[in-house]
Amino acid sequence: MSTPPFLSPAPTAPVLPASASLRLTGARLIDGTGCEPVADAVVDVDDRGVIVHAGPAVTAPPARDGVRTLDVGGRTVLPGFVDAHVHLGVESARHMVRRFAEDPAMEVFRAAGRLRLTLDAGVTTARDLGGLSAGFRDAVAQGLTAGPRLHTAVRILSHTGGHADFHTDCGFDTSDGMGEVADTPDEVRLAVRRLLRSGADVIKICATGGMSSPYDQPDDEGLTVEEIRAVVEETGRHGGRPVAAHAQGTAGILNAIRGGVTSVEHGYGMTAQARELAGEHGVFLVPTLSTVFDGIDKATMEPFHYEKKLRWSDITRTNIAAAIADGVKIAMGTDAAMVPHGRNLRELLHLTSLGMTPLQAITAGTLTSAQLLGLDDRIGTLEAGKEADLVVCDGDPLSDISVLTDPSRVVLVAQRGAVRKDLLTRSAGESPDTVEEGR
Repeated sequence: MSTPPFLSPAPTAPVLPASASLRLTGARLIDGTGCEPVADAVVDVDDRGVIVHAGPAVTAPPARDGVRTLDVGGRTVLPGFVDAHVHLGVESARHMVRRFAEDPAMEVFRAAGRLRLTLDAGVTTARDLGGLSAGFRDAVAQGLTAGPRLHTAVRILSHTGGHADFHTDCGFDTSDGMGEVADTPDEVRLAVRRLLRSGADVIKICATGGMSSPYDQPDDEGLTVEEIRAVVEETGRHGGRPVAAHAQGTAGILNAIRGGVTSVEHGYGMTAQARELAGEHGVFLVPTLSTVFDGIDKATMEPFHYEKKLRWSDITRTNIAAAIADGVKIAMGTDAAMVPHGRNLRELLHLTSLGMTPLQAITAGTLTSAQLLGLDDRIGTLEAGKEADLVVCDGDPLSDISVLTDPSRVVLVAQRGAVRKDLLTRSAGESPDTVEEGR
């Protein structure tokens, strides 16, 4: 008896190679380790997408037959960037609280477009801290869509009336399930279990109020120290996950660090006491400067959101500059959605404006961010044995970091050696590469 049509296996798209051998010549190499650049470099990638050589041309192995070789003409080759704080499931702050009104199918396609924009900007790995389901992570990994390698928090853990409580007075959730609400240590443990069941790679909690939330202020405290410790303990009981704390005001930042979180997100009220405590505990800071310095537009923001950002911009500038000077571990994150998607590397410009050198800012966006995600054994630097996630930019970012902020000057993006964006050969008349599998 034949199989009924509705039980027949669905047709699948062909799975293209996850990686490809590649050789870049004539490069200025910034390898992400913090070392000075190599002027005449070769990056050689084997057919597994693993780097064989990244260094001076004079010590490079001979070219192998059949390897795609590109002369980058003196342009700069860098590791693919890691944006450790994005919201790819939403377009803007206003969209975040209006998702209930959107057609889910349309939202999937729009999110896929945002993934592509982010990848084309030079971000080959991203950590989504609320709003993107684990299915998007898996779709990228399986080659169903092009985008950065993804870690996702799925939803944001908050208390009732806190930063991620998007309910109206009548109980309607305007965010279409973006928040996970819990109010006691026991409820927090159950919430963590639900998030892990949903496939979360990282647990995102709210240790303070925020700017985009209508019910609270950045100085308001969110989860208590006891509740934060319960989150950290519960993730440890289930194999361990990083815990990222939305924390803007000082009291909540201190609670988050004392509770054992992996990273403080935003950290605008990071005083000397908080900076010292972060150093003692090895906590990362993801300052998301773009959302403060680029994200203030009265025409597109709710009035309460606009007022908060104006009030906190100078506080942020002072405290994050001090954190840079004090040597706090800083990873790159933009809070994309609060600012336009696809302009992620503007964050490097803001880091340099507060005291980092261009090389330090690049390292923050590559190696340090990879360390935060626990991926530094695979990505974050261009070294032999690492996966070949890389970008080529038109210009020297050590002389002018702004060359990285314009996506049109990011002329090539590769993941595990597979070219995802290619303006070098397309300018010579070749067709763009098709979507390939890319975890």
